[in-house]
Amino acid sequence: MVRIGYTMMTEQAGPRELVRHVVRAEEAGFDFSVTSDHYVPWLRTQGHSPYAWSVLGAAAQATSRIPLMTYVTCPILRYHPAVVAQKAATLQLLSEGRFRLGLGAGENLNEHVVGGGWPPVDVRHEMVREAVEIIRALFAGGHVTRHGRHYDVESARLWDLPGQAPPIGIAVSGEQSCRLAGQLADLVIATEPKPGLLEAFDRHGGAGKPRVGQLPVCHDPYRDAAVKRAHAQFRWFGLGWKVNAELPHPDSFEQATQFVTPDDVAASVPCGDDPEAFVEAVRPYAEAGFDEVALVQIGGEEQEPFLDWSEKTLLPALRDAFG
Repeated sequence: MVRIGYTMMTEQAGPRELVRHVVRAEEAGFDFSVTSDHYVPWLRTQGHSPYAWSVLGAAAQATSRIPLMTYVTCPILRYHPAVVAQKAATLQLLSEGRFRLGLGAGENLNEHVVGGGWPPVDVRHEMVREAVEIIRALFAGGHVTRHGRHYDVESARLWDLPGQAPPIGIAVSGEQSCRLAGQLADLVIATEPKPGLLEAFDRHGGAGKPRVGQLPVCHDPYRDAAVKRAHAQFRWFGLGWKVNAELPHPDSFEQATQFVTPDDVAASVPCGDDPEAFVEAVRPYAEAGFDEVALVQIGGEEQEPFLDWSEKTLLPALRDAFG
């Protein structure tokens, strides 16, 4: 069985619209939701980037059933891990236990805004490890004082703690991050259906833990329009995370993708309104062993038609195919 989720993509819609969309996703029957946490959109054509945690707080109050999750928050520069712990605990209380804290090593695109430079990947992973240790210590209650290599915490305490701490997920893209996730996380997060990632996660202690994937899709009754929109807003996706993590600005992504064609995008993103194409795009995740797949409908103004179509057509097709 594969649970199907809905993505609140903060880079392509404003805050009120994002909350309205997740309410509709709950009504349509999606099993869970995830939320990107960006300061900057990938491309200027996306055009948005509200503060994800305010959106999540509003979503927690506007919905009653659908689980919420950051996909993902970077706890190493733009946010201090002690602040991330406070935000996550508050979200867990507001949502009455529906929140999961997805974490990752981040992208230069979002983290450079606070200055201080962009550390190399080995250092970023060290920082994630230390950040997770701080967050878990604060979730455990009491006062926390730590003086680590990357962070200082001085007599910090979370005064509003949920009965059950939010599960922590860690995003992976290679062996180092899989080791981190296997050792430290309650679940693993990935944006590619590579069996090797899950095998590495299991090898480092992740066996039996949930695994959550994400898939961009572009629904439109006119396939050509869907392909055009996917190319305009999502052609960066195929660069891979070793590139995506390093580029500092939407204009950098514009230049890096100048030779990506609409056909290139359509080869990896299901476009149009044939549910079988979407089913086949989810299949590699199911076969790789993912328990959950969050769909990203490309285009901020195209969410409600997608959600209507999902309720009537796509979700029944996916459940027929994957239980």
